[in-house]
Order: sequence, then structure tokens, then C-alpha cells
Amino acid sequence: MVSIKDVAKHAGVAISTVSKVLNNYPNVSEETKKKVNQAVAELNFVPNSVAAALSSKQSGRVAMLLNLDNVSQAVDEINMQYMAGTIGRAVELNLDVITVFYSMLKNKSFDEVIRYLQSQSITGIIIFGMSKDNKVLHRLIEAQIFKIVVIDAPLVNASTSSVWIDQEKAQYDVAKKTLMENKCKSILYLAGKKNGYVTEERLKGIKRLAAEKNLKLLVRDGGFSELQARNLTFKYAARKDIVACASDLMAIGAMKALIEMDIFRPVCGFDGITLMGYAGKQMNTVRQDFKRIASEAVGELKRLLDGGEGRQIVLDYQLVRMKYMDIIC
Repeated sequence: MVSIKDVAKHAGVAISTVSKVLNNYPNVSEETKKKVNQAVAELNFVPNSVAAALSSKQSGRVAMLLNLDNVSQAVDEINMQYMAGTIGRAVELNLDVITVFYSMLKNKSFDEVIRYLQSQSITGIIIFGMSKDNKVLHRLIEAQIFKIVVIDAPLVNASTSSVWIDQEKAQYDVAKKTLMENKCKSILYLAGKKNGYVTEERLKGIKRLAAEKNLKLLVRDGGFSELQARNLTFKYAARKDIVACASDLMAIGAMKALIEMDIFRPVCGFDGITLMGYAGKQMNTVRQDFKRIASEAVGELKRLLDGGEGRQIVLDYQLVRMKYMDIIC
């Protein structure tokens, strides 16, 4: 087992200096911090506080990393289901869970993020809502200091697993179902956020469908925004036969705009949020079981903490037509 003495020797500093860096003492130069943290990463050193958590009755302490930036009340049910699934399964597996938000790490460097997580005795992390441009989280995964499960991103290494549904196929399936129910020759597709893994995969699905059916496809970035989807629908939908959306929230915005325009166009969404049932018109969507996804992620993280290798897990989904009577209690 790597000791603090090994880290000090590797970094070329005193043991007391390593301790100061790990415990966030002031008056330590940035150059020294960089050397110590690099040695920690290269040697996969586990501080005593983390080792104690691993050797105690509990299997480890897990951080649930959530992105609440720009989340509206309309879709925060997804995060609530994620939290319910994570906490419920963690209790079953005797894992201690804390919630960490992206905003808490936003202005921290890579080394600072590592120190923060280690100071909280974190041994494993479940990352929700990660994008391609989050460089710190990508470095965290590559460093393999922690066991990590990523939701909705195909990132796998020896210490990291991925859990999601087949986003490409799901987008293809729901759009095809809507297409076959209506005579359509052209599609307006409202994509999600740029640099998103799910956006990229869902876009592949709609492009594959358009190519197979020889359909005219117009893609516009909706940013998972109800307002943006509404505005884009006003601008483009009259000249298209179907509006396919990469999220339910955008589908609701599109449907509301169509009603105001007093024209009919079939609309499909993605996710299966409860609010779809209140949209005023029935729409096809992909229903994901977010609670189950989170539960599976916790189980996978426990497997990694017990010595397992990282892998990709692809769960199932349902195609549904959301109706008001299906969601009221």
C-alpha cells in the first residue's frame, strides 16, 4: 500500500508538506501543491481518512454529483428521481451518500477538486449531466483516483463505468413511430445542447431515420429549452410535416406554439416527464426510468469499489403516448 512517505519521496518534499497540501493548509506554494497532487495521482495514493472509510463497516462514501444549473421546475423531477434512486440503493448497500453540485466545483482547479473530494472522504462518484466540455471532470475520470459511474456519457476505463440507454436507437424509434402514424416527408428536429453526449447520439438517430426514409431533415438547436423550441416552431414548423424534439420540455414548447398557430403537426419528445401529460395534446415520447438508472449506477459503483473493472451498461426504455389520465393520482 502506498504511504504518505512514498508520496513525499516521489514529490521530493517533506512528509509534513504532503500533509499540509492534503489538508488544504495555507501558505503552500502553487508549485509545491502541483508536485504533491501529481505524486498523489501517479501513485494512486489514498489518504488515511479515505482508507478508514473503506475499512469501516460502511463500504465507502459516495458523492452524487448533480448539475442544477439552468434547471427549470418543469424538469427538476428528473433530478429528484435520480436522488431517490441513488439514496434508496445506497441504503441497501450500506454506502454513505453526500450530494455535491457542479456549482460547488465550478471555480476549482483539477487539483482543488481532488483535494475537496478527498477531504470529504469520497471513494466513489456518480456523475449526472456531464457534457463534453467539462474538462475538470474528464481529467478526474482519466486520473482514476476515484471509482466513478457516469450517467449518459459513454466514458469507460478500468475505474469508470457508464450507465445509460441506447440514445440513438431510442430517438430513431420514437420518431419512426410518430412518422408511421402520419404521412410525413419532412422533419423539423429540435436538438438538445451542443457538446452533449446525449445530443450527439440522438442526432445520429434522427439522421439515420431521415436517410432510410428519404426525408428532408431540418435540424435546429433547441438547447433543451421550452422557449427556444416554441420560437423555432413558429419559424419553421409550417413548412415541415413533423416536429421531433430531443426532450419533452421542447416538445411541450413546440406543441403550444402549434396550437397558437392553429395548425396540426405531429410532435414527439424524449424522456417521459410527467408534465407531458398536461401538454394539451397526446405526444409520443421515450420513457426513461430515471430512478432505476440511478439505482443501477449505485450498484455498479459498489461493484467497482469491490474491485470490479469499468464497463458500459445499457438499460431498456419504453415508447409511450403520454395521456393526462395516465399521470393523475
